[in-house]
Amino acid sequence: MASNSSNISIIFLSFALSLLILFPVALSDEVTPPITNHRGHTLAGQLNIGILWYGPITNVQRKSILSFFRSLNTNAGPQPQVSSWWKVVESYGGGRIPVKVVNQVSDPNYSLGKVLIKDFIKMLLPKATAGKSNTVAVIIATKGVTVQDMCAGSCAQHGLIENQVYVAVGDPEEECPECAWPFLKTPGKPGPVVRPPSGDVGADAMVKLLAGGLAGVVTNPFGDGFYSTARGDVTVEASTKCPDTFAAVNGEKLSKFVLPAIWNPATSTCWTR
Repeated sequence: MASNSSNISIIFLSFALSLLILFPVALSDEVTPPITNHRGHTLAGQLNIGILWYGPITNVQRKSILSFFRSLNTNAGPQPQVSSWWKVVESYGGGRIPVKVVNQVSDPNYSLGKVLIKDFIKMLLPKATAGKSNTVAVIIATKGVTVQDMCAGSCAQHGLIENQVYVAVGDPEEECPECAWPFLKTPGKPGPVVRPPSGDVGADAMVKLLAGGLAGVVTNPFGDGFYSTARGDVTVEASTKCPDTFAAVNGEKLSKFVLPAIWNPATSTCWTR
């Protein structure tokens, strides 16, 4: 067992280094203006999370997503860490943001069908939060479910519906393979396909998308916080200013994750480690 763990660590270290070599850290700075605060709000203090698992989420996917949430506040283990990535997100508001999953509910039979338009997402939000105030609703949709705007400019949804902050992500493996890159081959993307750390493309792709949405929820929850625009009307946020750039990081209990590189306002660079 020790030998296998050592081999896995070596493989992942090589993978992490290859990501840093293949995807330069300043990739997006030349094509989008700086991210600035539009005098709106950011989230601060404890971030309570309510999850609605939409469709028959696999055990691997559920385990990976919950491990990611726990890793946001875990500081033990080798660097770089998920918590180090999260500290950059926290820096936008200037204070610590502990994250806690306070509610989970399952909807395994697709109660609203397999196309989640915004009106349907709205109906799911109270289920995710169980009516608890000051809770971010997180909708996790399984393979075969189309979440609004997936493959139409946004791989993960986040925003505000009737004063409820939310994030909604789907499994892009079949619905939108380009949103699962670098775990799936995608025309026009730089670098080789890499093996997902959990061994499950959907699990690691959803963690990657969820991380980006969560960063957007904190730094630009109401649409008037930290962002810039590109090509006239495309909103660029902390985790989307560094496209095709990733951070290979360590989480709790020797878990591994690939997260979107996060724009560091202190250094004006894309943080990857």
